[in-house]
Amino acid sequence: MSSLPECVWPLGAELGEGPVWHAAEAALYFVDIKGHQIHRCAADGTQRKSWSAPAAVGFVQPFAGADFVAGLQDGLYRFNPASGDFKSLLAVDGHRPGNRLNDANVDAQGRLWFGTMDNAELQPSGALYRVAADGALRTEDDGYVITNGPAQSPDGRVFYHTDTLAQQVYAFDLSPTGALSNKRLLITLSNGYPDGTTVDAEGHLWICLFAGGRIERYTPAGRLVQTVTMPCANITKLAFGGPDLRTAFVTTAWKGLSAAERAAQPLAGGLFTFAVDTPGLPQHPITEGFAP
Repeated sequence: MSSLPECVWPLGAELGEGPVWHAAEAALYFVDIKGHQIHRCAADGTQRKSWSAPAAVGFVQPFAGADFVAGLQDGLYRFNPASGDFKSLLAVDGHRPGNRLNDANVDAQGRLWFGTMDNAELQPSGALYRVAADGALRTEDDGYVITNGPAQSPDGRVFYHTDTLAQQVYAFDLSPTGALSNKRLLITLSNGYPDGTTVDAEGHLWICLFAGGRIERYTPAGRLVQTVTMPCANITKLAFGGPDLRTAFVTTAWKGLSAAERAAQPLAGGLFTFAVDTPGLPQHPITEGFAP
């Protein structure tokens, strides 16, 4: 069961993405990729603050302290919310200048996973990366136009990744050392494009549908068990937060909508919340692959 989605911040993000619950601050962070913005607010949408990024920002993921890793156009940066400063950490896809960084996730071992994509959304130049313990970048899969939805099962043994344009979600076996194997097709979607994926405490996958106007919840075996209808078309990603991890925070976008569609969807690009019965998993901080 879930409550009806409520828009708590109608900020009109062109491409809202990457919600992350920061429990120490009791705050939600998320980005507007095309707007080059990082946003933060309380669970009820108040206490709002925004920062300008120097380029398209695909995600922010927290370190154990106050700083974040921000995925910008050309690589990974350390973002300090107190100062608003960005410090380069690791260049990514320098040989593919048409690419940008997209969705990301931190697993229970503190490893950062993220994808790259063709900014023009045409060429299969995107890849799935992991930052290894030695700080090196490991290519774990490639050949994607738009990568999305890295996520893991609660026991850390299954990894999920999305080929958005193919409308497919894959599962892999995930070893304790971070190696992926046994790639297999888990879910094929229709009437929308799978964007961000989030896993709850029961191991169910919550998949947001861009151009689909809804969120779908699937069992680990790939069976659809719940649908949440949203009041706008482009749904990008969900994160669980709040004190009991039973509040779903959902980012949306107006990117790609016509003027008439935007007029009909005045909340497109807003941040939404709704209550759920099954809690999410806690947000893990990055503890591997980066100097303190």
